[in-house]
Amino acid sequence: QEPDTKNVMNLVIVESPAKAKTINKYLGDDYKVLASFGHIRDLPSKDGSVDTDNDFAMVWETDGRSDKQIKEIASAARDSDTIYLATDPDREGEAISWHILEVLEQKKLLRGRDVHRVVFHEI
Repeated sequence: QEPDTKNVMNLVIVESPAKAKTINKYLGDDYKVLASFGHIRDLPSKDGSVDTDNDFAMVWETDGRSDKQIKEIASAARDSDTIYLATDPDREGEAISWHILEVLEQKKLLRGRDVHRVVFHEI
């Protein structure tokens, strides 16, 4: 009888759908590549973005497009053993990775999963 082996799933998150498609061509079936489509949340345009009553915590908001991407990323993260944050190697990319990490942490989706920050300089 064959041993029961769990399929390992690796989630790679990039910024653009074009990058996701290209990178997906190089990785095997045990990888899923998703695009964040840029920033997944932002500071609210009204009512301030700092909660002075809550230890000066930042207040973030998402829009409909971001909600869809967050839902897709969170769903894939649930099925993943390892998550690779592969956004661009600039300040904006770092911010996007940070926000993704924060959202997944808030949803309690990082426990038991390895998370790595990687960058692609050329594809």
